[in-house]
Amino acid sequence: MRVVIVTESFPPDVNGVAHCALQTARHLVARGHSPLVVAPQVAGDDHGDGAPCPVVRVPSLPLPGYPQVRVALPSRRLAAAIAEHRADVVHLASPFVLGVRGMAAAARLGLPAVAVYQTDLAGYARTYMGAGEAAAWRRIRSVHTAADLTLAPSGAALRDLEAHGVPRVRLWPRGVDTVRFRPGLRDEALRRALAPDGELIVGYVGRLAPEKRVELLAGVRTLPGVRVVIVGDGPSRPSLEQALPGAAFLGRRTGDELARIFASLDVFAHTGPFETFCQTVQEAMASGVPVVAPAVGGPLDLVAHGRTGPSYPRATPPPYATRCGPWPPTPACGPRTGRRGARWSRAAPGPPSATGSSATTATCSPDAERRWRHERIPADRPAGELRGTRVGGLRTALRELGKGYLEAGHRPVLVVPGERESDEETGQGG
Repeated sequence: MRVVIVTESFPPDVNGVAHCALQTARHLVARGHSPLVVAPQVAGDDHGDGAPCPVVRVPSLPLPGYPQVRVALPSRRLAAAIAEHRADVVHLASPFVLGVRGMAAAARLGLPAVAVYQTDLAGYARTYMGAGEAAAWRRIRSVHTAADLTLAPSGAALRDLEAHGVPRVRLWPRGVDTVRFRPGLRDEALRRALAPDGELIVGYVGRLAPEKRVELLAGVRTLPGVRVVIVGDGPSRPSLEQALPGAAFLGRRTGDELARIFASLDVFAHTGPFETFCQTVQEAMASGVPVVAPAVGGPLDLVAHGRTGPSYPRATPPPYATRCGPWPPTPACGPRTGRRGARWSRAAPGPPSATGSSATTATCSPDAERRWRHERIPADRPAGELRGTRVGGLRTALRELGKGYLEAGHRPVLVVPGERESDEETGQGG
């Protein structure tokens, strides 16, 4: 099958749309299909030559106030690329500007178009403009109604689309690279460099932009014995460096280096409430790291209450001290919860798109049992001392994160990896 992937972003850009478009192209090539990518021109000489297929770049300009995002300009290259590739289907990754033109070109050529919903434009309108949510949904509905099929990355995204009148929506969940992201990459030398006094490391990975709400980590930063590590770049970095003095800002990291950082964290905190999926949650889970995130949007699919982690209504104080020390855990997050958090990563295929592909990659390795609390604490320390040392710090940090989420009006969830459970425990034997 000959597929043209029209995407608003593509590597070397670092974001969810670019990552998913790249993985889709790789998946199609691996299955014997012939994809072609059409994406906005990037600044500089780095055009992402590691792509698995040809890439056509169209002229673009940086978005005012956010130069890392580039907006495609009108160009005949798009329609010409689709026609010259003799496409069987057009795959539109997060269509907004270039994708809309790709939709129109597909219609003129009589080709089916599949649109992937990946960006919460309505949430961004609330964040950046304080208004315009209704207008954003009108735009989303208009674009996706024109597609033959819309793919939603999470149950929350699917429900939002259907509630706003978008037809022909199917679930297309994401996977994670469990070869790259795995617990065994935990690096003690890196940990010593980031936390020279042995502090507990709470990390965030992602874009530094207003909608990500990274400032919620301010309360955690002030805790004794806790080191906040921020990985990523974006327009909010200068203000965040002022809001989070003492935090380690590592900038943009990718590939194996990023995987090593993930595995070296004690807690992964995702602060943004506008995620249609949230790939970094899965990457942290695959790395065997506990995850704290708002109980809204995409992360809801990654947490099964009482199985892979607890979720709590907004008015309920979240008891975050779970599987973090030698005290009795609560029923919602006992030892089995931790094991399920690691085991949850069975390969769950999603509905096939018109390209014939499906999300069959494991969402978290069954072997992602990090056993981090045992690795962190010397074996000769009496168990009674653990409550007041690193384990107690983890409990306090998680509680502080939960307070920040609740004060911001979000419901937090906690995903805790742990040991694998047997088939007898899950009732899935045979």
